[in-house]
Amino acid sequence: MVDQSYNAVLKVGICEMNDFKSIKLEDKPIFDDFFAQDPPQCSEYTFTNLFMWKERYRTTWRVWKDCLLIVFCPGDDVHYGLQPIGQGDKRAALDYLADHVSTLTDNVQVCRVAENFIEEHVSSGRYEVIKDRDNSDYVYLAQELAELPGNKFHKKKNHVNKFIKNNEFEYRPLDSKVVDLCLDLQEEWCELRECVLNPALFDENMAVYEALKNYQQLGFVGGAFLIDSKVEAFSFGEKLNPETAVIHVEKANSQISGLYAAINQHFCQVEWTDIKYINREQDLGQEGLRKSKKSYHPHHMVDKYIVTRRM
Repeated sequence: MVDQSYNAVLKVGICEMNDFKSIKLEDKPIFDDFFAQDPPQCSEYTFTNLFMWKERYRTTWRVWKDCLLIVFCPGDDVHYGLQPIGQGDKRAALDYLADHVSTLTDNVQVCRVAENFIEEHVSSGRYEVIKDRDNSDYVYLAQELAELPGNKFHKKKNHVNKFIKNNEFEYRPLDSKVVDLCLDLQEEWCELRECVLNPALFDENMAVYEALKNYQQLGFVGGAFLIDSKVEAFSFGEKLNPETAVIHVEKANSQISGLYAAINQHFCQVEWTDIKYINREQDLGQEGLRKSKKSYHPHHMVDKYIVTRRM
């Protein structure tokens, strides 16, 4: 029997063609430079996000004619590109990317594509465009998340007040000690949900671990609530573009009433006072997650699309 580690290496090897290579921590300055040149709207396009999920998606990349090209290879016959980033000819870059993906699979797709990219760079004669609702991002006014004003946030404010009334807690920004305590909470969270039996939760656990253990090099912002010297909730994120921050992860002990609402509000109050919008990523088509994200009254959605090359 071929072990999983061998399969992982084999999949990455298949994707490492035409100068595409696996993503590594030392690649961060290159990615950051491209994202600064071409500020993204979609939550996937930060180095932290791409790096922390590298094991799940077998992420490969290269620079081609002033464009950053990224390909995910998460399955034996599942390979797709992300939209080209940068100041180069994106129509040409999209064609090159599609050609590369065609060497990996017969189903040539570029996913997580923003609406403005579709309008400016995608030829309807060459590509079919399908809206990907399950991966569209929820974007909120940062001030509303921080203040929970008015009647529409009345229930959320009550949850926060209940938590504050019933708990002695301390908010701490990430440092090496807090990170270790966050990993303890993540381990407990994963054991409770039997992550080893659920591939999606197992991959998420690995992603959180990759992010937290490399938090200094990745440079994102994070904080945690401690109760009796134990982390019971944490959240971390970073700037996505000049007016938007993206929250990558938010975890809390669900047995403590109001804790999720409290860490959500406090993280925004402390860390995002200079930001207009907060992108809280997608709902992945999960009914419970969709209901939760809608309950915070998004200001707008960032729609994403799947671009498929016509035969």
